[in-house]
Amino acid sequence: MSADDAENSTILENLRKSLKEQGDLVRKLKAENAPVPDLEVAIKELKVRKKAFETKEKEMAPKQEKFDRSKLEDLLKRRFFFVPSFEIYGGVAGLYDYGPSGCAMEANMINIWKSHFVLEEQMLEIRASLLTPHSVLKASGHVDRFADFMVKDVKTGDCYRADHLLEGHLEKLLADKKLEEEKRKEYESVIGQIDNYGMKELGELLKTYNAKSPVTGNDLTDPVEFNLMFSTSIGPSGLIPGFLRPETAQGIFVNFKRLLDANNGRLPFASAQIGPAFRNEISPRSGLLRKIVSSQTMGYFLGRVFLFLLKVGADPSKIRFRQHMFNEMAHYACDCWDAELLTSYEMIDIVEIVPEKPAIGKAFKKEGKVVMDYLAQMDRDAIKEFEDKLNENGKVNLTVENKEFVIEKAMIREIKRYQKEIHVRDVEPHVIEPSFGVGRIMYAVLEHNFRIREGDEQRTWLSLPPAVAPVKCSVLPLSKNTEFGQFVKKLSESLTELDISHKVDDSSGSIGRRYARTDEIAIPFGITVDFDTVNKEPHSATLRERNSTRQIRAQIDELPTIVSNLVRGKVTWSEIEAQYGLFEGQETGAK
Repeated sequence: MSADDAENSTILENLRKSLKEQGDLVRKLKAENAPVPDLEVAIKELKVRKKAFETKEKEMAPKQEKFDRSKLEDLLKRRFFFVPSFEIYGGVAGLYDYGPSGCAMEANMINIWKSHFVLEEQMLEIRASLLTPHSVLKASGHVDRFADFMVKDVKTGDCYRADHLLEGHLEKLLADKKLEEEKRKEYESVIGQIDNYGMKELGELLKTYNAKSPVTGNDLTDPVEFNLMFSTSIGPSGLIPGFLRPETAQGIFVNFKRLLDANNGRLPFASAQIGPAFRNEISPRSGLLRKIVSSQTMGYFLGRVFLFLLKVGADPSKIRFRQHMFNEMAHYACDCWDAELLTSYEMIDIVEIVPEKPAIGKAFKKEGKVVMDYLAQMDRDAIKEFEDKLNENGKVNLTVENKEFVIEKAMIREIKRYQKEIHVRDVEPHVIEPSFGVGRIMYAVLEHNFRIREGDEQRTWLSLPPAVAPVKCSVLPLSKNTEFGQFVKKLSESLTELDISHKVDDSSGSIGRRYARTDEIAIPFGITVDFDTVNKEPHSATLRERNSTRQIRAQIDELPTIVSNLVRGKVTWSEIEAQYGLFEGQETGAK
């Protein structure tokens, strides 16, 4: 590390500490219900410190190489990782269909996630309903506060998310090379705090910078709140309002008591749920993308998240964790971090009814027990009401299990009051809620692993880790020679027995072209059956590694197990190379 780098790191660390101190102050003021002016001053200072930290962090970040997104998107569409939904009918912005490669990659990532979190942490997995009643989301605050700010084109009615539109407009202004330095800093400052502005502030900024509709150039309406949930009705009557769940967390929270019981009443515990969440975004864009730790538990999960991202193929130099500012967080959160991919004793009063059991038994016969049980379970408020009526009228009419009973004063020996010492342990659960957007991670991983073969700009490929790759191995006969068929079949059957997904490509294209096709869908290993397989005993075939394109030769019976061990990470390619040696070329040809 150079002297300049060391100095910059020290400056950045001091800025980070300063930011954390101010964040802690804001949280403390909020917890103490401090006066609003004091809180506003603290938040303003927090914004200033955050801006200084982010500016320095951006300045120190390594320069990114220019990335050709069009080539990646062309590959993903050609090889059907994902495509716009209902494309032949014009499509709908924000809706995408996963193809075979996309489905397999997503399933692999979820399996890694389950192994990394659910199995290793012994989490309790549930699957809750996709439909959520209005009452649940009203109680959680989502009905009132789960919203973004929206503006409309005054003539066409096209809708835009206000903060995105303002950000895009300022980025266009920043592209002007003649822009004054003062203005440049002003625009960058606004963009740096774009997530912090309220509805009124966004409206004023849009007018200040004369933002227009990006498509037509027309004027825009003032921002309004737009709730992001898809509303629906439950049942044929249409009288039960509900929503498609905006998050997967609600199903876990409402089942907290049952999960606690499933964990034998012990805290802490962890629960997990995998499934879709639905958000009615204002202006979907960017394909599958939607664009110092105070708790040791939070820090632990941040570390686990980082390790998970490495497992699925994220580039560690393109991962960062960013803490939300106080006014950025969801309405229910007290702390929030994003993983960003560049891309006790007390005295209580007890009230108890003491009935005259013989009198009640004589009056109500077999149903006396029902009345006794009902009186025993009454709470203090119900007992007070019962006592008042009994003193006023000399009797009380009770309805128990749809039957009427008249309780007379002679049936109650006394209503006694006393104090009882109760030993309790008060527990206020704190929730750490990591939430993973599979689509977002998937796109970032694809981008991080997009490659172009040296010397051939048109030969694009994906370097996905074997555990994430949609297909693990290809089986390629060198040509359409019928003698290769039995060996291809044997290899395919053996790979299937070992649960190794594979693809047999016996098309007429050259072996080089077929290698290129398998590289495009990230198949990490390829077995080639050639003439040495047929002509020499023991029968053998070659195994090619995608990233290096190097090959080894091994017996047919060994190859499926070698591939299985490579895919599961039990051995490395360099170890296989050392054991078998590099393959240089086949020795025999067609007879």
